[in-house]
Amino acid sequence: MKIKMTRAKAIIAMVLAIALVAFAAYVVIFGIAGRGSAKNITQGLDLKGGVSLTYQVDPSNGSFTQKQLSDTRYKLEQRVQQYSTEATASIEGTDRITVSIPGQYDADAVKKELGKPGELFFCTKADSEPSEKDIKAKKYVKVGTGKANNSNDQAALQTKNYDGYYKVWVTGNEVSDAKGTISQDDQTGASENIVSLTFNNKGAKAFGDMTTESVGKQTYIIYNNEVLSAPTVKQAITGGKAQIDGMESLEEAENLAANIRIGSLTLTLKDISYKVDSAQLGSDALQKSLMAGLIGLLIVIIFMIIVYRIPGIAAGLALISYVELILLALNAFNLTLTLPGIAGIILNIGMAVDANVIIYARIREEIAAGKTVKTAIAIGFKKAASAIVDGNVTTLIAGLVLLLFGSGTVKGFAQTLCIGIIIQLFAALVISRFFVWMLYHMGFQKPGFYGKEAARKVLNFVKRKAIFFSISAVFIIIGIIALVFNGVKTGNPFELSIEFTSGNSMTVEFNKEYSVDDFDHKIKPELEKLLGTSDVHGQQNRDQKKIYTIKTRELKTGEHDKIEALLIKKFDAKDNKQNFSDTEISSTVSNEMVQGAIIATIIGIFCMLIYIWIRFKNLSFATAAVVALIHDVAIVIGFYALARVTVGTTFIACILTIIGYSINATIVIFDRIRENMTIRKRMDRVDDLVNKSITQTLTRSIYTTFTTFITIFMIFIMGVSAIQEFTLPLMVGLIAGAWSSVFITGALWYTMKGRKYDKAQ
Repeated sequence: MKIKMTRAKAIIAMVLAIALVAFAAYVVIFGIAGRGSAKNITQGLDLKGGVSLTYQVDPSNGSFTQKQLSDTRYKLEQRVQQYSTEATASIEGTDRITVSIPGQYDADAVKKELGKPGELFFCTKADSEPSEKDIKAKKYVKVGTGKANNSNDQAALQTKNYDGYYKVWVTGNEVSDAKGTISQDDQTGASENIVSLTFNNKGAKAFGDMTTESVGKQTYIIYNNEVLSAPTVKQAITGGKAQIDGMESLEEAENLAANIRIGSLTLTLKDISYKVDSAQLGSDALQKSLMAGLIGLLIVIIFMIIVYRIPGIAAGLALISYVELILLALNAFNLTLTLPGIAGIILNIGMAVDANVIIYARIREEIAAGKTVKTAIAIGFKKAASAIVDGNVTTLIAGLVLLLFGSGTVKGFAQTLCIGIIIQLFAALVISRFFVWMLYHMGFQKPGFYGKEAARKVLNFVKRKAIFFSISAVFIIIGIIALVFNGVKTGNPFELSIEFTSGNSMTVEFNKEYSVDDFDHKIKPELEKLLGTSDVHGQQNRDQKKIYTIKTRELKTGEHDKIEALLIKKFDAKDNKQNFSDTEISSTVSNEMVQGAIIATIIGIFCMLIYIWIRFKNLSFATAAVVALIHDVAIVIGFYALARVTVGTTFIACILTIIGYSINATIVIFDRIRENMTIRKRMDRVDDLVNKSITQTLTRSIYTTFTTFITIFMIFIMGVSAIQEFTLPLMVGLIAGAWSSVFITGALWYTMKGRKYDKAQ
């Protein structure tokens, strides 16, 4: 039964909806019972800071190689990422590893939970006491006290003594991955908490042999000579994957998985110090970014109201709802917000604006074609839905691939992006639709409240394709020249941050207290000028606020003394032998993270290509979209080289943001070409159709680029230097994406496929 919407009902619904938006705003700002407030969102090391713990290789290890230290660092990083995907681990000096965890200020609790790294084995009970030779070769391991931490039969493990020897079948080194997750039983449908294990080739074979011999018997996961878990083997497992069930909670499963992930560390470590660090970007970096984002959002809403009138009001309310929902979601899912995460939110705001522009432009087109306002609204939302869904799904595919294969900041970016896409789709197709219809039923039913799409002369983009292709080629070639020139001159095409390369860490104590903002605005510029680089980071010790850890690129001969002289003379640093201790540090971005990001990006692009091919039933559409995507990324990479913008972890987020924006902008035009092709008459030329499609979507391209650019530009002019280095390439990427979507993609598709139709006529 369809309910007839009267003006009174519409007004009541509108008032209630606005009250709900206002209530959500109150929750985001102030929270309820200490929950929901944006200030409670977990912030990353760059925005809030965290705790740093330093471990040193235990002397009992004897001599060790750099590879052993590097392997240990990687496994320790896997362990600490149970706290946050943004947690990092880096090598300091020749025998130390420092882990940094955002938001965890109780260092003692972290140390207790993290524990001392040790050895992990998958075992069966030994039939007899082994020989000393086998024990030394670690073919067998002895368990001391029998207390178990996790078990599928907890009560039995607590009362049974596990002292004795166990045969080692698999070591922690042979575990590729371990994840705590929730699984559903195929037969009963019940949910259970499990640990999902994946072994490498060697581990898969050994685990298969162990389980084959132990069907119906208990096996033992032993860590640091204690039984972590004693699962019973239900059947032989030979595929390299296994599950441990019976966990009482997901948290218990995740903790066991974290202990297994750390595996058998090559080296035994001991903790020697800890400190609590301030935000890497300054104490007010987030506040400035949020304020700039809000100003940008306000400008966008005003712009939408001016351009689209009544629908612009609906768009404004939908955008506000999106921002509220994404902030509430970050709280609900306990996600860590970092600068790359903010990039994901910005991208989603741009896509949310884009969705509204597509819808309202469609409504105007239908009004201009003689439809009633009511019919135009219905048709406008229906016709716009395919372009909006396709654009968002392709970006969501990329985000899910990054979530699956990425790690660290890449995974954090992907989490924010994926959740944001789902929310902004809901905001555009449900919330915006609701407000438009309520405004209509409230009495805003005349065409003048919505406007008409003005007739526009069709521009011949296809005819001038050689000019457009040449302009793009020139910019790409300039970027390539910059990359080659930098490589020859400095040995590296990019100005790599210490996040990617080795550097120096210096501990400095001042005679007076400097705030982080003082450091950023006074001390940091002087250091940047002295060293000729913008890659300078200062972190304040929260417990001893006169002490700073200053990290920068690898120092050359004499530069340490120059820094010391500068800080003593100009900034009253303590002049004594204990001050200015200098340590070489490794990158915080592991090779595994970079490789994972590259692999994920390639797989994501391939999946996008497949999706577009299936949806548009034309491989040329998919190929043209991917070529445009590569074009935009190439221009941004060239800009990094040409402008010598520092390449750090935000570089990855920047490139991924451009990929998402580029593919979304391209699909809008392709969707219109596809639509026009379905109503094409036999004698209509395809080049004319392509020109018409691009012209029809030109307003959308201009408005979306402008509104997204405004938001990022406000963050650029109000942000600190590190944020400016991040947003500047983003703005270049936005312009490149707008250029390619309008001037490259349609003409490229016509060159590959469309002109075949014309020749056939």
